[in-house]
Amino acid sequence: MISPTTISSLLIWEFILISVLLLEDDPSLSKTLIKYLTRNDYLVEWAKNGEEAMDLSYKNRYDLYLFDINVPLLNGIDLLSALREADDFTPTIIISALVDVGSVTKGFIAGADDYLKKPFDPEELMIRIKAKTSTLKRSIVVQDFEVDMQKEELFHKGKPLYLGTVQKNILLSLIRNRPNPVTKDELMLFLEKPSDLALRVNITKLKKSLGIQIQNVRGVGYKII
Repeated sequence: MISPTTISSLLIWEFILISVLLLEDDPSLSKTLIKYLTRNDYLVEWAKNGEEAMDLSYKNRYDLYLFDINVPLLNGIDLLSALREADDFTPTIIISALVDVGSVTKGFIAGADDYLKKPFDPEELMIRIKAKTSTLKRSIVVQDFEVDMQKEELFHKGKPLYLGTVQKNILLSLIRNRPNPVTKDELMLFLEKPSDLALRVNITKLKKSLGIQIQNVRGVGYKII
């Protein structure tokens, strides 16, 4: 019989992984949006003020920003301007009760990709979100690791993972081929001086530093379990 722990370790998914940072100080609206977006398979983090949203944007990677304007500490327009000046060009939809031409204009000048006036229908918001995220490539998620297939970037528990070229290429190959093993010959192509010992050393370093389970398949190579 396979134990629940074993089943958990074998869970591997490939899907469109879209994360959203919501900046909104209205608890009722926020809870409604979070529930609606979560039901539609979006990952949502909620910031109640501009400073909190700024901190989250530095710590994590998001596919989309949903910003209200009139929020405490740092308003949505100033936050967006600061992010754009820091070369953060994450697609951004402003959701605001400010409907005058001046406010809308400021939003777009600050770098907004879209502007939705409150009150709005959640379905309309979903249509706009899909329009901004439809070009996102597939991500592969294995255990606590995510691979951005477009940029070949690695993330561990949602945070960027920086590895040397050799170990990065080995890990990418193992993740891409899961649950099948990758042959030693294929993995050795990533080594400057290929040898069984050099490959074992790099595999061991990955296992110890990342806590990832990599199995030696006798006579074949290695695979993630």
